[in-house]
Amino acid sequence: MNLYVKLLLCSICVAFIAVRWSAPSFNKESLKGARVLVTGASTGIGEQLAYHYARLGAQLVITARRGNVLEQVVSKCLEMGAQRALYVAADMAKPSDADHVVQYAIEQLGGLDYLVLNHIGPSPYKMWDGDVEHTRWLLEVNFLSYVQMTQKALPTLEKSKGTIVVLSSLLGKICGPFALPYAATKFALNGFFGGLQHELAMQKSNVSLTICILGLIDTDSAMEKIKGYINMTAYPAHEAAWHVIEAGATRQSEAFYPWYTYYACLFRDWFPYFRDQAIQNSYTYNPQVNKEPVTKS
Repeated sequence: MNLYVKLLLCSICVAFIAVRWSAPSFNKESLKGARVLVTGASTGIGEQLAYHYARLGAQLVITARRGNVLEQVVSKCLEMGAQRALYVAADMAKPSDADHVVQYAIEQLGGLDYLVLNHIGPSPYKMWDGDVEHTRWLLEVNFLSYVQMTQKALPTLEKSKGTIVVLSSLLGKICGPFALPYAATKFALNGFFGGLQHELAMQKSNVSLTICILGLIDTDSAMEKIKGYINMTAYPAHEAAWHVIEAGATRQSEAFYPWYTYYACLFRDWFPYFRDQAIQNSYTYNPQVNKEPVTKS
């Protein structure tokens, strides 16, 4: 084993130990009675977030597009121990809905301690076909509504010394194929909220901001999209949700789940050729079979 490889392995070990030792301790009792707004909570990670917060005794407002599904999630949350659980159906493509959700949560809960931004709009998993309008719409749902809800919630979060939790993706850190509009929205989230972290710190704000970088999670929608495209281990949504809650409660600036997302980001710029080869070879794609245009005619 040459010196370079030894140094690389040593660096990996040091980084792993540093991450483990630097993580603050999580006090579950701190979330009892906490006033929490969770978006995209009708299914997937958002639904699991709601259930975890409920078990911890939080007060919840959840939102998504389907009111009938949210009603069922609220019922389960109350059974699990939530002090309060309410829902409001909303379409995050409409700026008025994004404002209304935050105002509703503040009025019903008497303020906010946590704003957990998780919602995403549906987007096809395929080669980009040149559909600019879909990209524009997805930016409204996946990015601009996050910014708008943050602006609306900041005054009450400042008073409560609260936390904003933004769910992002490894695809917002490392470029990959088949999900270009989605990846664009996640890069936008990382850029805007990463910058906002600096501004809040420089202003000595009471508000903390946690950005969660997630890998492949076993939600129904994700599993359906990647079928036939990629062979990777998907990690449990309930575990991802717990890591998100823990990161927000301990006011971490950035959190990664599962474990490989941190190291992928750490080494993405060190070996660009091997990085790109690993990304491209992880997908099942034959250009002779999957003849999808890069641009519309």
